[in-house]
Amino acid sequence: MEEHHPESLTANPVEIARILKDYRVIAIVGLSDKPDRPSYQVASYLKEHGYRIVPVNPGRQEILGEKCYKTLRDIPFPVEVVNIFRQVEAIPAIVEAAISQGAKVIWMQLGLESPSAARRAIESGLQVIMNRCIKIEHGKTQ
Repeated sequence: MEEHHPESLTANPVEIARILKDYRVIAIVGLSDKPDRPSYQVASYLKEHGYRIVPVNPGRQEILGEKCYKTLRDIPFPVEVVNIFRQVEAIPAIVEAAISQGAKVIWMQLGLESPSAARRAIESGLQVIMNRCIKIEHGKTQ
């Protein structure tokens, strides 16, 4: 299989804007309950902008007033975007769970890239965004 550059695996700015407009249910894997953490700030921002956030953190019952799930597979309703705030090593398993849950988009936050997991997601019909902050990208569309 040919090697792809990570940029070629990532949705372009027009696709990113459409994703942010069309998809409103976002599972945030690795969401912290600490207000000084980037994941918390991103989730809070998304919630303020009308998105339904679904926290995924096995150590918490609730974050930002939303029920917290231990894993993606525990969420009993469809999520559209899976926003990842975990170590790169955790990404392949998260992508597999997202595929099995019927997610539409894998979003790896700033600093996170996994080309092999991205290819797996794309082959399964998902769109992928790597190494970008969903909050920053949303701000560009406002």
